[in-house]
Amino acid sequence: MTMTRFLSFRLIAALSVLFMLTACVAHAPRQADYTAFRNSKPRTIVVLPPINDTADVNAPYGMLSQMTMPLAEGGYYVVPVVEMEETFRHNGLTTPNDIQSVAPDKLRQIFGADAAVYTKITQYGSKYMVVDSTTVVSASAKLVDLRSGDTLWQGSASATGKELGANFGANTGLIGALVQAAVKQVAHTLTDEAHDVAGLTSNKLLSSGGPNGLLYGPRSPKYGTD
Repeated sequence: MTMTRFLSFRLIAALSVLFMLTACVAHAPRQADYTAFRNSKPRTIVVLPPINDTADVNAPYGMLSQMTMPLAEGGYYVVPVVEMEETFRHNGLTTPNDIQSVAPDKLRQIFGADAAVYTKITQYGSKYMVVDSTTVVSASAKLVDLRSGDTLWQGSASATGKELGANFGANTGLIGALVQAAVKQVAHTLTDEAHDVAGLTSNKLLSSGGPNGLLYGPRSPKYGTD
């Protein structure tokens, strides 16, 4: 082997290793920075009504009714939704935008909570896709320390009706697919499938553990292990 061929071989090998390392870094899951979260150590959380960026008026209730469960399972005490809504109503606040505009220290004074969840819904309901139809619920959220106003964590999640395991049969050509899509869209609407899908989205969004999930709360046996 000549010196030129030897150097070319070494160069190709080095580039191959570099490419593999770059690919691994590109596909590695991003780990959120939990420094502020760990320092804050929230115990009690209040979930504020989600801001609705969709056309479905039922979206805030569909999400809000299921957002406390993953937080409670993660080891946090969550202010009951009914108590939260009644408190705001008695103070003349009825819209999510107005409620989420309340100062963090005021929320802490009212509810005695350490942190609050601020949520925005970006998709909610049936989505017609020419030869198919499914229900999609997407949302983003952030956890804010009510003592300092700092954001402790933020994330986003999405789920579809296909994850519920519904099966409407195999396609039978283009016409059959179009008919099935229309039937499925009506079925999604009549059965309020979005509510069930919102439950999946809530779990994905607010569950503890995982590379970018919430940290476990003090009521969890896994507290302090993540």
